[in-house]
Amino acid sequence: MHDLFHVPEGGPYLLTHSVGCLPRKAREVLEGSYLAPWQSTGGAAWGPWLDEIERFRAAVAALIGTDAAEVAPQQSVSSALFSLLSGLRPAPGRNRVLMSEQAFPTVGYVAQGLERLGFETRFIPAAQSPGDAENWERHFDDSVAAVVAMHVHSNTGVTSPIPEIAEMAHRHGALSIVDVAQSSGILPVAPRAWGIDAVIGSSVKWLCGGPGAAWLWLRGNLTATLEPLDLGWFGHENPYEFDIRHFRHAPDARRFQSGSPSIAPFALARAGIETVMRIGQSEILRHNRACIDAFAEAVGRPVAMDGRGGTLCLTFDDIDGLRTALAPGGFHYDLRGNCLRASFHAWNTTEQAALLGRTFAEAGLTFQPAS
Repeated sequence: MHDLFHVPEGGPYLLTHSVGCLPRKAREVLEGSYLAPWQSTGGAAWGPWLDEIERFRAAVAALIGTDAAEVAPQQSVSSALFSLLSGLRPAPGRNRVLMSEQAFPTVGYVAQGLERLGFETRFIPAAQSPGDAENWERHFDDSVAAVVAMHVHSNTGVTSPIPEIAEMAHRHGALSIVDVAQSSGILPVAPRAWGIDAVIGSSVKWLCGGPGAAWLWLRGNLTATLEPLDLGWFGHENPYEFDIRHFRHAPDARRFQSGSPSIAPFALARAGIETVMRIGQSEILRHNRACIDAFAEAVGRPVAMDGRGGTLCLTFDDIDGLRTALAPGGFHYDLRGNCLRASFHAWNTTEQAALLGRTFAEAGLTFQPAS
């Protein structure tokens, strides 16, 4: 599995939760799908370029078990969420967007920006775990127009109870949205089984597809009920009609595509998705858990991953001591405050995971799981 990726030099690369490693097939895909048509045909490259967009849509659909017609390429998770929420029309007494205060900040920024359209943002306090369905139930009522839940929270690794949230949203007549940026490629993402209305995702992390290639999935029978404000000719029913006075939304998820799409990011992202699917998401998860077991054995204490994503999120009191201990090993990791984040993907080995555990044990470092 290691041979399928370009892995940065130095010590163990544990930053999948930030940027996944470059798949070795990415350059070939970029050359064949983007550069070669441009070089040989100039403006006629739009044909093969748009074919690449359709291949990306199909790859995402295969990844999450849906139809390509329900997938819209997006520049970022932020743009996907804005396009989706802007298609709602807040009504008196039903205008709140519910999310946890532990959600990735961009989600909150988008929701707060839409307050000028009449929305109101309601946060579940960070002290109330988003992994507990009762905390969502406590804040749900008929004033909620939409709920946005992280499948996996980036600062703690905690997963939200997605099927339960979907049921609450359905019961209260709210649109249910899941952000899978930290889960797709490592945990099963199954929108239809969850009963969820919409999914927004990114390719840059566990899917190893780089930035600039996000996506939106919307349950097909909801598409006609939402009219996004971010309009562009690629969201038109017939992009080549060229009548400036008349815009008609595309009947499928293409209505969320807006203007001319970037091509290179989606070609690279397809290479990442296809590499992940070649390995198998279930195999990546199995290997991730084997690495975490090796880490736990070496550090000398159990590490529970039930209700967690693929990233170790561990809080330390002695951050300076942590940095000092990790420096000789050249580990690639990051910190959010006093929380270390380390992810094991297909290119990592159980020996690398054990080395991380021994490093903590030999330095006498103590930690707690983030929550």
